Amino acid sequence: MSALPALDLGPSPRVLFLCEDLASMREQMAGHQLTLAGAGAGALRDDVSTDEITPVAIMSHYDDTLARFPYTGFKVGGALPIAAGAVQAGGFAVTVAGGRYGKGSSREHSPAAEKLAGIRLVIARSFERIYRQNADNIGLFTSTDFGLLDRVRRGEALAIEELLTGRDELAAAILRSGGLLQFGQRHLRNARAAPEPETTGPRTLFEKIIARHALATPVTASHPAPGEGAFVRADWRFIHEYYAGMAAHMLHSSFGKRLGLREPESIVVFEDHTSYVDQSPAHLRAGLVANMHAMRQAQRDFAGANGLRMHRTLTDQEAAADDGSNVAGISHAMMAERYALPGQLVAGTDSHTPHSGALGCAAFGVGTTDMANAFVTGAVRMTIPQTLRIELEGKVPVGVTAKDIALHLLALPEIRAGSGVGKVFEFAGPAVATLSTDERATLTNMTAELGGLTGIVAPDAETVHFLKERRGTAFIIEPWMCSDPGAPYAQTLRVDCGALGTMVAAPGDPGNGLPLDRIEHPVRIDIAYGGSCTAGKREDFDHYHEVLAWGLAQGLRVAPSVKLYLQYGTTAVRDYCVARGYHKTFEAVGARILQPSCGACANCGPGSSSEASQVTVSAINRNFAGRSGPGQVWLASPPTVMASALAGELMSFAALIDRTWRLHGLTRLL
Repeated sequence: MSALPALDLGPSPRVLFLCEDLASMREQMAGHQLTLAGAGAGALRDDVSTDEITPVAIMSHYDDTLARFPYTGFKVGGALPIAAGAVQAGGFAVTVAGGRYGKGSSREHSPAAEKLAGIRLVIARSFERIYRQNADNIGLFTSTDFGLLDRVRRGEALAIEELLTGRDELAAAILRSGGLLQFGQRHLRNARAAPEPETTGPRTLFEKIIARHALATPVTASHPAPGEGAFVRADWRFIHEYYAGMAAHMLHSSFGKRLGLREPESIVVFEDHTSYVDQSPAHLRAGLVANMHAMRQAQRDFAGANGLRMHRTLTDQEAAADDGSNVAGISHAMMAERYALPGQLVAGTDSHTPHSGALGCAAFGVGTTDMANAFVTGAVRMTIPQTLRIELEGKVPVGVTAKDIALHLLALPEIRAGSGVGKVFEFAGPAVATLSTDERATLTNMTAELGGLTGIVAPDAETVHFLKERRGTAFIIEPWMCSDPGAPYAQTLRVDCGALGTMVAAPGDPGNGLPLDRIEHPVRIDIAYGGSCTAGKREDFDHYHEVLAWGLAQGLRVAPSVKLYLQYGTTAVRDYCVARGYHKTFEAVGARILQPSCGACANCGPGSSSEASQVTVSAINRNFAGRSGPGQVWLASPPTVMASALAGELMSFAALIDRTWRLHGLTRLL
């Protein structure tokens, strides 16, 4: 079955070291070949994100033109040393980096751009799950063996089987086949439901869901152990426009124009990233608006040709004329709001697909090839994960939100060291029981930042209430929908929520979390943004309104130096806010209100910075360099973002209340 006996990189392949030193990066771009010692093993960049490999602005390219763009967002010392076309022109065949390579977004554009530019092998200390799976699926080899570098320099061909050492059997089989689409046609067309295991011990809720959705194939065990590859049936598969064009291109290239999609009624197509590209500083500056429109049209053509259910977002002008019949919003938020149910399995082309795990379902992100394969075979690839149990203990203090809890978790040494990579985060404990489903969704959503496969909360009375109130669904929780006593966990992390306060994450990484009251000097704010899948839900807007209504009552408005943007996550959230009159408060304080869509979070709409000097406080989930424009982004909870907008500097709601009280007190004394 082996497509290649060896990986032959040629007699003198060039190796690109992604390192911390700007001079070294520029030397490599000028033609100088570094060694590992010369690059400094300790100076290799950790946490190279997919935003840096392929910035959001170039994701309108979904075909061979991606070859020009790998690493064009890679920033060192404030500079971008790798220009468009430089990797391809430089003849690089191997990339070397530090730990957690490929973290962040699930975009398959990143390994695709690398491979198209000539990169055949990526060596790193560790890889993020989705990135490595995406690389496998297109036949890009990855390794954690730095001993290969000397052999590469000597021009030795590397045996494929050697490169597959330590990989699970499924990953190895896919790479031997040349990629997932080729593998799928050979092995997955007739996959059937796996029989229930004859004997089982205590299991987690996630394990039970996977067992109920497992597929039997000739190359995978019916019920694989953690670390082994598997295929599962999804109750729902969804895609959005950053991936649909690429998926269609792959499928048509492999199978022609006539596609027989498996169970098309369970596929949902979302248009949620392109509503505001005409006003996106990044896309306007790079001249990519026409590309984005073409990418969006490619999705519409694909959905139309295959009769797929589709949700389209609205521009400001369209929303003004909307009669209320249009149902739209951010894909993963919409899945929780309209489709996913406890016990189901949801796969989507977005790393924040775990959002729906708040309902007690198994929801995880996959890459473009994974979804293309799932469209035609019905089988979704995964590696069976271990589970981390996150025990949230104590009583959550007033003013502390799920976003503060998530930022605290991200800053834990165990998480920063990668203990959560590829795992399921099962949130449990007395504090979780008191959280609303919207707040639980913040936790499960941000398991993407924690490095996990997904997050999950066992369904309970709150889940039943949510489904009845939001969807009119009378759901009955079945006895199996919980983790068993004694279920196996890789680790249990305990957090005393009662000891938590307001958290923020400093620019550059969501893991840069710290208590806000530890920041010694004022941080001036230019932009405040409330929205995104993480923070565009009903309860998030309750928080936005609470702070802004209080400020309005005190005579406060958005600080003159600040631009405040509020963007609804879905049309249902927008309608909720309008019904409660929130929009009047938002307008009165000077906020700009944006229609439901992804926006500044993915650098595709108003709210992104346009200058490196600008500082943003944002309720989004990621603050990687360049993700929301060239400026710096602080992550914070919805109340903190609004308080900061009123204060003109980074500030908690409690601190704003205290400052306002003291100012009023001083006035009265005078």
